[in-house]
Amino acid sequence: MRKKIVAGNWKMNTLVSQGKALAEELNAFMKTYDMPEGKLVIIGTPFTHLSTCVEAVDTKKIHVAAQNCSQFEKGAYTGEVAANMIKDLGVEYTIIGHSERRQYFGDTDEVIATKLAQCYANGLSPILCCGEKLEEREAGKHFEVIESQLRNALKDVSAENFKNTVVAYEPVWAIGTGKTATPDQAEEIHAFIRGLIAKLYDAKIADDTTILYGGSVNAGNAANLFAQPDIDGGLVGGASLKANDFISIIKAI
Repeated sequence: MRKKIVAGNWKMNTLVSQGKALAEELNAFMKTYDMPEGKLVIIGTPFTHLSTCVEAVDTKKIHVAAQNCSQFEKGAYTGEVAANMIKDLGVEYTIIGHSERRQYFGDTDEVIATKLAQCYANGLSPILCCGEKLEEREAGKHFEVIESQLRNALKDVSAENFKNTVVAYEPVWAIGTGKTATPDQAEEIHAFIRGLIAKLYDAKIADDTTILYGGSVNAGNAANLFAQPDIDGGLVGGASLKANDFISIIKAI
């Protein structure tokens, strides 16, 4: 059975002290919450917060993710953070290919592929993002865009490595805008992604792959989204910065 996951992406928000307080509040809830087997909570924090948050939570109940990693193994790359540095902190997951990385920092499909390779080489499980812009959806190109992104990113990824991968569909037009894909729209894309994974690997791997929806997930819409057969949870942005909202989304899984 594939995992069900609620993952928070804090983006470039909170100071370390604020992040620690948020992590501790979530940890206090998870201590008393009977989380069903096969369902996970992840918090994706800024690099500066990773070690603090790993120490602040029970990592068997709350898993910690970085929001990016370098495509380089090591060396003279000022300002970069290598995958093995992240792993060394006790972090398990890393978000790769988020639309904001693609838009603002030039993360091409080729760069994303090299970052995935670094994750696999260093024992990190990537949360691989894909998604279309508004103009691409309006032009009817959303399936084409998503297929291209995933094929290019995964072209050199073995089935064994892919099994450690979570996929997140994030319609760019719904990130931070308050707009959300309808459950039917989101399910259509998720089913398409699962079918593509079956073509790239096989049906068993596709059925076991966790595919998250990311695009203005909140306490009000989470349950309807998560009820869809191919939506296995959410990659949550703004709502993950408020403990009560994030807890409501955790309960919805």
